[in-house]
Amino acid sequence: MSRRTLILGATSAIAAEVAALCAARGDRLYLIGRDPSKLQALVARLGSAVAGHLAADLNDLASAGEHVRTAIASLGGLDRALIAHGLLGDQPRSERDLEHAREILDTNFTSAVALLMPLADHFEAQGHGHLAAITSVAGERGRPRNYTYGAAKRGLGCYLEGLRSRLYRSGVRVHNIKLGPVPTPMSAGHPQNFLWGDKAAVARGIVQAMERRWHTVYLPRRWALVMAIVRGLPEFVFQRLSFLAGR
Repeated sequence: MSRRTLILGATSAIAAEVAALCAARGDRLYLIGRDPSKLQALVARLGSAVAGHLAADLNDLASAGEHVRTAIASLGGLDRALIAHGLLGDQPRSERDLEHAREILDTNFTSAVALLMPLADHFEAQGHGHLAAITSVAGERGRPRNYTYGAAKRGLGCYLEGLRSRLYRSGVRVHNIKLGPVPTPMSAGHPQNFLWGDKAAVARGIVQAMERRWHTVYLPRRWALVMAIVRGLPEFVFQRLSFLAGR
């Protein structure tokens, strides 16, 4: 029986690649994305693998449960779910503009929690499934260049950790996908270096992670070592390293 897979934030560059990989292996997909034109293009690309789709603003918290229930009904059940939407935002603006800070926090944390709640209940009741959300290495340590975004992703990682322990005995796997920077429209304009990942390779890593028992996955994998070093730095050292603690 083909896997029934829900992808939320499906029109993001990485999520679209994940959807294509899932379609190629025979999954039946339900896709939710914010941009109607991008969503229609993705549906056309994936063809009959798409059992249903919905253009929706995932920051509409009151509709989160309805979106999840609609997806499950369209697929006739659910085996895999990936929460992939996010907003990097403008860090300096988020330090002056509370509404923009709230937009970053709600998009990257609150809206994900609103979706995780009904998804967790469904998977817990059926006693199996894989539930994943994309967080970020930015949540490992507060850096002046992106700490509003990082705080939201760190909070989401903590929520996933607690959810994973709650669902452990029911046989449900909860995955925290910690991404390093990847060339996508969201990161356009940011200087790149050897630590940046490849979009296609990262998508393959996400699909692989959701098939295994791995609970926390760094992609690209080298970020696991990089962040172990960064987390271990004393703060007085961290603050003196401009490439880490600078703007």
